[in-house]
Amino acid sequence: MPASGFTPTSNQWPLERLIAGYWGQEDNPTNTALRIVVTLVAIPAVAIFINVVQQLAIPRRGSTPPVVFHWLPFVGSAIAYGNDPLKFLFQCREKYGDVFTFILLGRRITVALGPKGNNFVLGGKSVVFNAEDAYAPFTTPVFGKGVVYDVPNEKFMEQKRFVKAGLSTSNLRAYVGMIEQEVNDVFAKDPTFNQPASTGALPTPRSEHSAKWEGQFDVVKTMQEITILTASRTLQGKEVRENLDKGYAQLYNDLDGGFTPVHMMFPYLPLESSRKRDRAQKRMSQLYMDIIRGRAENGGGMSGEEDGHDMIATLLEQRYRSGEGLKEHEIANMMIVLLMAGQHTSSATGSWALLHLANNPEVAEALYKEQVQHFGTVDLDGKTTLRSMTLEELRVLPVLDSVIRETLRMHPPIHCIMRYVREDVLVQPNFNNTNSDGSHDYVIPKGHYVMASPVISQMDPAIWKSPQKWEPVRWSDSEGVAAQAFKEYLDENGEKVDFGFGKVSKGTESPYQPFGAGRHRCIGEQFAYLQLGAILATIVRNVELWIEKIPGPDYHTMITMPKEPRMISYRRRK
Repeated sequence: MPASGFTPTSNQWPLERLIAGYWGQEDNPTNTALRIVVTLVAIPAVAIFINVVQQLAIPRRGSTPPVVFHWLPFVGSAIAYGNDPLKFLFQCREKYGDVFTFILLGRRITVALGPKGNNFVLGGKSVVFNAEDAYAPFTTPVFGKGVVYDVPNEKFMEQKRFVKAGLSTSNLRAYVGMIEQEVNDVFAKDPTFNQPASTGALPTPRSEHSAKWEGQFDVVKTMQEITILTASRTLQGKEVRENLDKGYAQLYNDLDGGFTPVHMMFPYLPLESSRKRDRAQKRMSQLYMDIIRGRAENGGGMSGEEDGHDMIATLLEQRYRSGEGLKEHEIANMMIVLLMAGQHTSSATGSWALLHLANNPEVAEALYKEQVQHFGTVDLDGKTTLRSMTLEELRVLPVLDSVIRETLRMHPPIHCIMRYVREDVLVQPNFNNTNSDGSHDYVIPKGHYVMASPVISQMDPAIWKSPQKWEPVRWSDSEGVAAQAFKEYLDENGEKVDFGFGKVSKGTESPYQPFGAGRHRCIGEQFAYLQLGAILATIVRNVELWIEKIPGPDYHTMITMPKEPRMISYRRRK
């Protein structure tokens, strides 16, 4: 008899028998649950182990960009990138250089940073770096069929030309007064600004005295309301503005609920938010088609002094190069695109601007004095009255202009831009190496995604002095970095390219790109400056603002918004 006490009843060794005994135990609930738990733990552990070994033990091919180390297969760097993309990208650049690859929920994303990296991605040919392949599954359920990324790039460029026609100078001139009136109406009628004065007191900025503040408002909610009111009054048309209180706002909210990072990565998940998004898209598209048909029944127009200034009126007149006019559903879905794109970007930028003005009362006061200087008259009682602004006057207000530019530098609405790679592409490992002969270039394989992040250049301490500080004054130095970056962005003396919506400067190598660059540069840039300028100026005319601390950015939304709490204290100007 063996000394070990083990009596072999078969050819199994002890370990084999132990395993067989574990899996062959009597099938009772406790053992079944234990086996499930062990399996659920073991499978991910083995996957993580294999993933780590592959990264550490298997040499990387020298022809491909370095891959950011990650513990979790498939998930990759999604958590670090999703929580703070700027921190993640700056840290990766420090470790890997200007070009590297990271895993984002199964996708291999090759990042190209810096001004030259932006030019590499945004200045690339659409047949190689394709936006439709990157964004169509996400945007089509929101925007609808037949527009933007649901059509070939050539047709999308024509649609941009149609929208650009609606943003004519004559239309923009008409919009200034409309925006002013909508903002003034908010202060006159909105309950937020018409509550009994608060009995509390906050310190007067940079003073030992105290002063009463009339109340507080959530800056994001207020700016979202103002933005949709002003956009509906100007671009969207009289019928939309009149229907804001009749279900339109709820449709927008349901549609917006399907425009999140989760839906970007998994656009067709069976979520309630996805179902609401799909229903809202159909109903909103039908709303616009009903407006188009109603105008046709009334002779093609609408009554009133605003006739002809909205985008629907313009789109009804446009023709593709083939001579074909736009179909009803194309116009309807293009109007949804305008609503979603403009609403998100303007409300975000306006919110950040108001937060910085509230935290820097000396800048807010300079902005108010600029309004008084250009538009104020003093009556016999010493009371200052401010007249309405014009488009041309809005464009030559240096303090207002610098506030908007500096806010866009620090808080561009979109922090990263992706394209799908349709064929293998060579890229320099380091864009600062001007002596590269190409022998050590990386290959970005077909099937990857490429990513540019203009905000990295806009917040780069190697380019900007104190980039983390909001300093509008930096734009006043005609020889400074900011002014030079803006000139490079405008690129007025550089090559002009017609991508299908009129000749534009590329501006893809500027370290300042608040509205994108190249063929996908935002055509609503001029309207955005007008809208933001008119809104901010009108708000500062009405109230003084104060906030102790500016909240951090919330990167868990598609557009970078300030985190809660984001309450600004206000008091009306006397």
